[in-house]
Amino acid sequence: MNLFCPIMSSNSLSKGFSYFDQFEILRLVEVHPFGNFDISITNSTVFMLLALGFFVFMFNSNSNNGAIIPGRYQSLIEILYTTIYDMVKENAGSEGLRYFPVMLTLFLFLLIMNLFGLIPYTFTPTSHGAVSFGLSISIFIGCNIIAFSKHGLDYMSMFFPPGVHAGIAPFLVAVELISYFAKPVSLGLRLAANITAGHLLFAILTSFIWQMLCAGGMVAVAGLFPLLITFFITILEIGVAAIQAYVFCLLTIIYLNDSFHLH
Repeated sequence: MNLFCPIMSSNSLSKGFSYFDQFEILRLVEVHPFGNFDISITNSTVFMLLALGFFVFMFNSNSNNGAIIPGRYQSLIEILYTTIYDMVKENAGSEGLRYFPVMLTLFLFLLIMNLFGLIPYTFTPTSHGAVSFGLSISIFIGCNIIAFSKHGLDYMSMFFPPGVHAGIAPFLVAVELISYFAKPVSLGLRLAANITAGHLLFAILTSFIWQMLCAGGMVAVAGLFPLLITFFITILEIGVAAIQAYVFCLLTIIYLNDSFHLH
């Protein structure tokens, strides 16, 4: 179930096929230990575990690990490490560096899941709100815990900055509250929407190309052009997978910085 699954004929489309079938969560192992309490293993679970396993493998590989002259693998790991390190330091200062391991783990976890979803007949967990919103809400709760542990009730002053006229206080507080609680929504929605949009584009385009190639004759020859476009879109989607993981982490560290410093 992924972006390449919808390469089907028009007959398949007439039998109820949908481009959204690639996002369907399938129960692979039914597990109901307490009645309706469902902890079944799904295709989403499997690919999140695969991403976790690949992440562990990345940082436990002995390939040029710690060599003075790094090889290609070590150079890649160092680039990822320094990129996230610089992002955290620039946006949250030295105080935010204590959360650098969390940011690096989050970035690589999202990146691996996004890239896995580009492999034919796989599944992309980040295309589902259950994953993206689960992460964003968890981050939102964590930021609030950090903020209140650091500032106590003084943290509430961020909704009413000093020097503001009392007449516009109700309006300003309402706007600040809406903006504040919109953070986890926008964070999760941005990730899921961008990944879903890319997969749907692939699905529609590859289905169109397949039908052109099956038509034969000059139509099949003309289908080679959109097939070439698919190659460049694949490169674009790889970039989107990396950018969305980076943006998610960037916004997370910005929200953390807001928890450190009031208005």
